[in-house]
Amino acid sequence: MKRGPRTLFDISSTQIVCRRKEQKKLQFVLDSYLVMMLVIVLAFFILMFVASGIKVLKEWERIAILRLGKFKHIRGPGVVWVMPILDKVAMKVSLRLLTYGFKTERSLTRDNVPVVVDAVMYFRVIDVEKAILSVERYAVAVELGAQTSLRETTGKVTLDELLSERDKIAEHLQELIDEKTEHWGVKVTSVEIRDVVIPAALQDAMSREAQADREGRARIILAQAELEAAENMLKAAKRYEESHVGFVLRTWNIMQEISKNANLIIMVPTNIPEVGVTTGVAAAITAGTGGIKVPKDKGMP
Repeated sequence: MKRGPRTLFDISSTQIVCRRKEQKKLQFVLDSYLVMMLVIVLAFFILMFVASGIKVLKEWERIAILRLGKFKHIRGPGVVWVMPILDKVAMKVSLRLLTYGFKTERSLTRDNVPVVVDAVMYFRVIDVEKAILSVERYAVAVELGAQTSLRETTGKVTLDELLSERDKIAEHLQELIDEKTEHWGVKVTSVEIRDVVIPAALQDAMSREAQADREGRARIILAQAELEAAENMLKAAKRYEESHVGFVLRTWNIMQEISKNANLIIMVPTNIPEVGVTTGVAAAITAGTGGIKVPKDKGMP
């Protein structure tokens, strides 16, 4: 069967059908593109949501996680994921040893002496949960507790004890602070007293007292030395009394010691006459023997 010639109506219908197919294809492409864009955007937001909860903690760091306001657990170190919106990081705590220097401003000792005590304290967190939940700011609490404990300890000791027994006072101060911080999960490892500053007038008085004490000890030592020298002189005099030759040798020894001075000229006769009592005593005193006994028939007119 042969078809007749195509009319204008048939051509228009064919074009309309082709256009509709092209529109459907274009609509499909657009819909696919929109879906793909939505998927990409959704994946981006999901990735950002997940990435916002990633935390990287150092080896000495710990964090406390609160979920809907309630304590959940302690996390760290390394990579930690915190669920956004539901979870919250309460505080980041360092487990390393912390140092705090503190001092008292014009506190009074037990004997009413105004002093300024400068000390240093070393402490660390041993229980992260207590350090976060028991106290608002554990570092500030420990510092204030150390200051009050130092002032309290200073008021219970005298100035002499504070200056001479620093180690014992520092040990007692450490125990006192540690009792306060134990409930906060903080351990005080050491307390050292670096300096004790006293008024200038009191420093002068203590200096004069120490100088007088040193002078007194010096006089006692000098008197003891003179007593020992006198006793040795008496022993030497008794030895020279027993030996006339020893006395002569001592005389020559004294002359040798005197001749060490290059600007001194000593004239010695070839014959040294026998010494009398007066001359012998003077020579013995010069020799450091305290005197010597000479026979009565020697040197007398």
